[in-house]
Amino acid sequence: MSEEAALAALTTDAAEIAGIGEISGRLKAGFMADLVITKGNIFQEGEIHSVWLQGDEKQLIDRNTNLLDQIFQLQVGELTLDLELDKTDKDQLTGFLTSGEQQISLFNINYHGSRLTFNAEMSQAGFDGINRFTLWFDEQGIHGRMLDKHNTVTTIAGLPTKQVIPILIAEPKPAVEYVSTLTQPNVAYGREAAFKSEKLHISNATIWTSDKQGILEQSDLLISHGEIERIGQQLSTPSGYQFIDATGKHITAGIIDEHSHIAINGGTNEGTDAITSEVRIGDIINPDDIAIYRALAGGVTTAQLLHGSANPIGGQAQVIQMKWGENATALKYTPAPASIKFALGENVKQSNWGDNFTRRFPQSRMGVKSLFTEAFNEAQAYQQALDDYQKLRRSEKRRQVAPQPNYRLDAIVEVLEQKREVHIHSYVQSEILMFLRLAEAYKFKVGTFTHILEGYKVADEMAAHGASASTFSDWWAYKFEVYDAIPQNTCLMQDSGVLTSINSDDYEMQRRLNQEAAKSIMYCDMSPENAWNMITINPAIQLGIDEELGSITKGKQADIVLWDHSPLSVYAKVESTWIEGKRYFDRRVDKQMLQKVNEERAALIQKILISQNSDNPQPPGEVVDEIREPEWHCDTQYDAWQHSRQGGEI
Repeated sequence: MSEEAALAALTTDAAEIAGIGEISGRLKAGFMADLVITKGNIFQEGEIHSVWLQGDEKQLIDRNTNLLDQIFQLQVGELTLDLELDKTDKDQLTGFLTSGEQQISLFNINYHGSRLTFNAEMSQAGFDGINRFTLWFDEQGIHGRMLDKHNTVTTIAGLPTKQVIPILIAEPKPAVEYVSTLTQPNVAYGREAAFKSEKLHISNATIWTSDKQGILEQSDLLISHGEIERIGQQLSTPSGYQFIDATGKHITAGIIDEHSHIAINGGTNEGTDAITSEVRIGDIINPDDIAIYRALAGGVTTAQLLHGSANPIGGQAQVIQMKWGENATALKYTPAPASIKFALGENVKQSNWGDNFTRRFPQSRMGVKSLFTEAFNEAQAYQQALDDYQKLRRSEKRRQVAPQPNYRLDAIVEVLEQKREVHIHSYVQSEILMFLRLAEAYKFKVGTFTHILEGYKVADEMAAHGASASTFSDWWAYKFEVYDAIPQNTCLMQDSGVLTSINSDDYEMQRRLNQEAAKSIMYCDMSPENAWNMITINPAIQLGIDEELGSITKGKQADIVLWDHSPLSVYAKVESTWIEGKRYFDRRVDKQMLQKVNEERAALIQKILISQNSDNPQPPGEVVDEIREPEWHCDTQYDAWQHSRQGGEI
């Protein structure tokens, strides 16, 4: 065979067989930079020096051996030695250390990637035993260490003999001047110290209790040990309590958002399958999300983080509290019952998602119902197999082969056994009725229909079933299935006996849920008290956390908000927000932190300018394509977001 034919068998012919002949196998413009660099003919006595894979080099024979041609003067502790190497024999380096007339031979010499290692018997130089050397070459010289027989480290530094200069005592480096301080989380508005539970006496405020006591004028509130201790009028300030005069101000329970997508890291939809009940929001909570702090500034203390609406059966949800500065585990509100996201409508059948989303079942509303039925039947069969296994194991008193665990079906079984609440994205009355009837057929109760903008059409059926509703105040006509949405939806559902709340489903709206609740007063004459309950006690009931949260009631957790106006006013601002009696937001502190952020920004800019104009500027850092966490919404597709970051179209 000719050399040309042999080379083709390894390159062009192989690439054609592999189906990559248009991008690989040749040295040609536009082809992948896969190269082999040899010294001499590779088919004779040639030697491979380096291999390149798509532009990245792997050196097999170091090209920097020219460094070995120099004599280096080394400082080994208090001893000065000359290092000389001989590379005449390409297969083996030789060398020695000299000091005056003394010469110390080196053995086990190895050089690779500017790193030289060798051993030497150093008794002539005053060291015991065989010593091990590791040295690194660079443009400034040579540096490294020596290990004696006791593994004691002696540092080594040296220069080529032609560059040897007198050793000077180095001047101490100036202390580094730090601009920023370490905070938790280590972002803007992070805190330098942990929050502490407060003992408070808030006096002479209007208290929106969100319970049977209603709205109390000119009343006092005592909190201690993270709980609401007492509510009354003209209370005395106990010893050790901080007194706050709240004359003209209002106190409410912390706002609760039934439907949120903040503080989620890496995507809100697992869009690869129609059923993804095994995935969990609780695994990807991002405690550094600035949206947590902003929510506190709007009086929000608790939220349910839901998966998006790409799947008829989505993932397991997570209730969190806005404990800014805590880690992801501390944010989780563990007393909350288990819940899961289901979805109906345009999103799950992938309407208007483009030609890349036409293969996954279902593609119609009929298919959505069929998929639910199939999933519920499969879950029942799975649970029956587990039950049969346990019965057989007890009766025969011997080991049986257990059914394979299925985390996806485990979650659906919990739904059927009413151990996991369903929060289902919904709009159209026909699908709402379909799912109510399906749930009744499988003998479980729907927890909450979320969004449900046609809920007013089927409010009586929802009330009869026992399902609740979490909706928007006045969103409509943003897609086909919400053309029939009306702003009187909240009143009509409540009047029919449906427990109703207002949710955000949006980063910005979450900070003004108080105003969203107030809109029902304007649109359908809802009472202020009922309007406020839609963002406090009602969502608390929907999430199963009303025994501890959602109202200002003696013995409940001290999640409270102090407002400077009526909380339903467009002029209302949050002055302070407490969770478990800890003040996670305070407007006066916020102003101080804003000033600190501005000062830090100015100081950092000055350090950059000084560095750029200094005599010894630092080398510019590598520009990194920062992956910013987007604002996740119900219909956000992670793979589409990634595609857009790479320059494609969604």
